Amino acid sequence: MRGTRHRTRSLLAASVVVAGLLVPGALYAAGHVGAAGAAAPPAPDPEPSGSECRTSVRGSRVVAYCHNPYPSADRVQLHTECARWWDIDADSRPVDVGPGRTVRLDDRCWKEVGAVWVTHGNETGAAS
Repeated sequence: MRGTRHRTRSLLAASVVVAGLLVPGALYAAGHVGAAGAAAPPAPDPEPSGSECRTSVRGSRVVAYCHNPYPSADRVQLHTECARWWDIDADSRPVDVGPGRTVRLDDRCWKEVGAVWVTHGNETGAAS
């Protein structure tokens, strides 16, 4: 009887070791086969949107032209930061740019302009 118990334990231990070695490899292979065989549908590309804006600074005046070539409306806002500490920085009113439209935004400082940028939002008025 002793020989049978010893043989049974040895076979049981050997099968546990073999299973422990094979399971990670099988899971790895199953993951790659599953990913290649049943691929998830690709995420939809977001619809292109947003205006292209070009700014220019001449002296203390700032001008921005924003053109929207896309079918959805965009809302743009011009921001001007003046170079002098006592000069008041300004933000223009948000302006809606319809599909295929171009808008002109302008602003000025009393003296030099420090920085200029345009923010974009959607037609509901949320600027980004």
